[in-house]
Amino acid sequence: MIRQTIASLAALALGACATYPATQADAVGTTGPAKQLGAVSAADPRAQEAGEAMLMAGGSSTDAAIAVMLALTVVEPQSSGIGGGGFYVRGSADGAIETIDGREKAPSGATPEWFLDAEGKVPPFMESVRSGLSVGVPGNIALAAKAHADHGKLPWAKLFEPAIALARDGFEINKRLNATLDDAENRAGFSAAGRKMFYDAAGEPLPAGSMVKNERLAQTFDAIAKAGPSAFYSGPLAREIAATVAADTPRPGAMTEADVAAYRAIERDGVCGMYRAYRICSMGPPTSGGVAVIQMLGQLERFDLAALGAENPVTWHLFLESQRLAYADRELYLADSDFVKVPVAGLIDPSYLAKRSALISPDTTMQAVRAGTPAGAPSALADGDEPEEHGTSHFAVVDSDGTMVSYTSTIEGSFGSGLVAGGFFLNNELTDFSRAPVVDGRLVANRVEANKRPRSSMSPTVVWDPQGRPFMAVGAAGGPTIPVQTARSIIGAIDFGLPAEESIGLPFTMAFGNAIMLEEGTWMADAVAAFKALGHAEVSVRPAPVKGGAVLRTEAGWESARDPRLLGMLGYTP
Repeated sequence: MIRQTIASLAALALGACATYPATQADAVGTTGPAKQLGAVSAADPRAQEAGEAMLMAGGSSTDAAIAVMLALTVVEPQSSGIGGGGFYVRGSADGAIETIDGREKAPSGATPEWFLDAEGKVPPFMESVRSGLSVGVPGNIALAAKAHADHGKLPWAKLFEPAIALARDGFEINKRLNATLDDAENRAGFSAAGRKMFYDAAGEPLPAGSMVKNERLAQTFDAIAKAGPSAFYSGPLAREIAATVAADTPRPGAMTEADVAAYRAIERDGVCGMYRAYRICSMGPPTSGGVAVIQMLGQLERFDLAALGAENPVTWHLFLESQRLAYADRELYLADSDFVKVPVAGLIDPSYLAKRSALISPDTTMQAVRAGTPAGAPSALADGDEPEEHGTSHFAVVDSDGTMVSYTSTIEGSFGSGLVAGGFFLNNELTDFSRAPVVDGRLVANRVEANKRPRSSMSPTVVWDPQGRPFMAVGAAGGPTIPVQTARSIIGAIDFGLPAEESIGLPFTMAFGNAIMLEEGTWMADAVAAFKALGHAEVSVRPAPVKGGAVLRTEAGWESARDPRLLGMLGYTP
């Protein structure tokens, strides 16, 4: 039955952008015939269909988001799933905000020297990834259970129906998954279970169009659907997760069954700010993303970006300068707030942002950018390294009550650690910690510690318009690029009045210290001289490592969109 429901929604889901019309502009939140179903955005149309099926069944945006996360475990195993964690942001029509931290945790035996070799040196990155050292206790099921207990309308088991059907009946490998398999053989093919799922007898990736069934994952889902989260965090599956990780951990302190059982998703304080009378709310620490988004927007507010225009190098020069300031603060101050004092209030205080904004000039580039000193700042800690994420997915939902959910889910790199338990890939999220615990004689804020959550860039965000009405749920995948993608999409919608797909599809540009990148194949690639004239001496042109998604309210109703860069990679056949 659920397959029929999904099939009936395919026409809506297969496009990069879907609009859900209303009979009046403010139909969301009303009752009677004018009330809208809502809208769902996900990187894979089959996962989007799963969320839409929940809305069709009368479910909440929370129900739909959970169904998307579960379905992505099946069809987008390289990016997210129940072997990883995530952040959930819920914004209701009355302006209430709730955020849940489902970030993975280091095991209780982890120490700051966790990744160092026998000589006390940091080994090559992939040595850390391809071992149990990289795996944190997964948090997505605990997050989903907590969110559902508070805001679910449908039975817990129903949310698993689309994912179980996809895993048991089979799904086709699309071009994007095939390309990732080819690029990431050292992860997906790292374990025998991974090779068995996605590679042929000769060790070659299965081609696009191949049908894959994952009965072991279907059984895992079925157990969790019937017994609840206890089927994941205790019993045979918890033992399997811990044993799989411990068997590949080359030092004492490996993950234990008790570590899995002790995991809890935590409700955190959201971070909120204003941008041109729009209220912006996102996730707080241990992610740096929400603070960075609010800082970038706050620092740009004094500039008339709408008048400058979307295809003006000066517009994006200002954005690049704002990025540099926000990321300088991010590197110094952001980490797990259960372990490190994070001056969140000071970092997003309007007066502090005004002082930071005053450093930005529309004519020149700042020669040196340093972290500021916000109220509540602790003694300076050393910066830490953070690799680029490739295994992340963002999805956004709004329901008929106008309740927005923005949820970013990750296993960190493509196929995470490559280790498999219960039919799903386990994350390599602990490599988001700084692997070197000390830099220049100072402790790194984002160092490994027992039961600590690594810093993230994820920035699931919700937006209300100047009248206080739900306006947008947005986020992205792509490691350190995530806050930049999210802020850029908000600028596209608010400053330039663009629809969802065009906001997400705006050319991407990002500052990396004193160097900047411009997206290949866009007008920016032809504007290198203009950016250099503004003082950006180090300019590279290359493809953008981005993947955003959003739902946006328009006069025609709610529309959903995934990043148009994904078009051509989501087909099920070559």
